[in-house]
Amino acid sequence: MVAGGDGTINEAMGGMMHSHVPLAILPGGTANVLATELKLGRGLEHTARRLGECRPRRISAGRITCEGGAERHFLLMAGVGLDAHIVYNINGPLKARIGKLAYWVAGWSLLGKRLTEFGVEIDGRERRCSFALLSKVRNYGGDFEIARTVTLFDDRFEVVLFEGRSTLSYVKYFAGMVSNRLRGMRGVTVLQADRVIFTAPGGSPVYVQVDGESAGCLPAEIRIVRDAVTLMVPPEYGGTG
Repeated sequence: MVAGGDGTINEAMGGMMHSHVPLAILPGGTANVLATELKLGRGLEHTARRLGECRPRRISAGRITCEGGAERHFLLMAGVGLDAHIVYNINGPLKARIGKLAYWVAGWSLLGKRLTEFGVEIDGRERRCSFALLSKVRNYGGDFEIARTVTLFDDRFEVVLFEGRSTLSYVKYFAGMVSNRLRGMRGVTVLQADRVIFTAPGGSPVYVQVDGESAGCLPAEIRIVRDAVTLMVPPEYGGTG
């Protein structure tokens, strides 16, 4: 049983890979995406009362291998480019004071600046984007849904690619996210994949985050690891019965 945010849960899960010991969570942290995804609610006591309802389910996880061979597993999502840049540069004291609002402050501070585009290879086809999200959950940041057709039980990522060097494009993307119109929007590509390769563009580093924690720089490979961990899941999540 792990009490904490997504980063704390990630650390515990990384040490439990391929174990059959069930992992249960008591949500805390800045924005507990896993608790929101599972609809566990907030607060240790509330969630603790619900643990008896939960059932152990085997799920896949993600694995990222970054420049230099550094390897890390993740349960929820990986972000490359824009959001990872924000995670890498987040102001720690500000985050401690105002919580996840600090991420929005950091994000909007980039408005009008130029972004770095990087290469993405999926199923042998190459694309370019400035932000890539590989997700195994629908929820993003505790507030929105970007990947809308995936669950923790899927052995694939929903991959959402955002094109454009200008941060002004992300005002449009943000509006599409809020209105559930991202899919089909010009500059946005939505795919499914179990392996994605990212190439570094040269010049400024392109950062990667997993489960809300900085995880390195490009180049990188991200892939699904099947039958990775046992998670305690409420019966109503994903039609578990």
